[in-house]
Amino acid sequence: MQLFDVYSLYDIEPVRGEGSYVFTADGTRYLDLYGGHAVISIGHAHPAYVKAVADQAARLGFYSNSVQNSLQQALADRLGKASGYDSYQLFLCNSGAEANENAMKLASFATGRSEILAFDKAFHGRTSGAVAATDNPKIQAPFNATDNVTFAPLNDQEAVTRLLETKRFAAVIIEGIQGVAGIRMVDDDFLRDLDLLCKKTGSLLILDEIQSGYGRTGHFFAHQHAGIRPDIITCAKGIANGFPMGAVLISPDIKPAKGMLGTTFGGNHLACAAASAVLDVMEEENLVANAAETGAYLLERLARLAESSDEITEVRGRGLMIGIEIKGDASAMRKKLLFDHHIFTGGAGLHTVRLLPALGITKAQADTFLDAFSSLISTSNTEK
Repeated sequence: MQLFDVYSLYDIEPVRGEGSYVFTADGTRYLDLYGGHAVISIGHAHPAYVKAVADQAARLGFYSNSVQNSLQQALADRLGKASGYDSYQLFLCNSGAEANENAMKLASFATGRSEILAFDKAFHGRTSGAVAATDNPKIQAPFNATDNVTFAPLNDQEAVTRLLETKRFAAVIIEGIQGVAGIRMVDDDFLRDLDLLCKKTGSLLILDEIQSGYGRTGHFFAHQHAGIRPDIITCAKGIANGFPMGAVLISPDIKPAKGMLGTTFGGNHLACAAASAVLDVMEEENLVANAAETGAYLLERLARLAESSDEITEVRGRGLMIGIEIKGDASAMRKKLLFDHHIFTGGAGLHTVRLLPALGITKAQADTFLDAFSSLISTSNTEK
């Protein structure tokens, strides 16, 4: 049997990892500044994480949600304390797309409305409802088409006000920072006004923090830079450092009903052990503070580099969620970084190099990237 060929693959296979590095079978070391697409939050093969998962696997790997699982409540308590949302309710699932599906479904249950407002260039996942709220026709099959999602321009308060004042939307769903779109920032003032407008018009505010959450921007969630408290928050990616998991944080104002939501694998014993270990390491190693400090260092150095090079058109981001827009082909740049300098980076569109490293990345590791990137930018300038 052949694999269904839907991925463009680099001719490299990491076989083990350690911290912010991965290694191929021949021992070649690569600096990982992409973290498997923002998934590796505490670093590869962290000893405390490995022990927690192994110990739980030796006890009980799985049982269904038809019985008590105290690991779920323990995780809820830890997550509430770490995030500042201890009064919220927690629903555990398996992925970011599933978290967003459940968030939109909850909003529809709670409001009795059927429509969702999303934003241009948004990405919320690849399942049916998440695809419908994603502004990318390439991944929308005819089956996914719906008239229940409207897209508005990001940061356009006037356009959003006109739409929400119709009072037909169950929810507004917005990313803390648009990741797949190329690290497109949501203005803090826009987010504050959006929060107030949702409260005024009866729409619920859903913050998709799947890529921008879990300490990546220097706050636990990116929206906390704006000082708001949304009705629903979705998480995944870094929540369990590679173990498949998603979560929905739900305002206490939204009341549950038996059977309203459900999942087979969500919140299983292994997933909860992995997610609790992530929070333990984040606290013990001050990883949110490190993301803020090292991210600011990277952004400042990149901004200075942009001032001296006409090859960089813009640097965007917060903390360790960074987009570098270049004039040239970002894919070609990423290949040079990977094959010539042994550095993994991510992409977003034709011109943006995306950085999503583990939260414990050091300034010395950041310098390794900056030196390599600077040499390639300098080469580009020389070759013009």
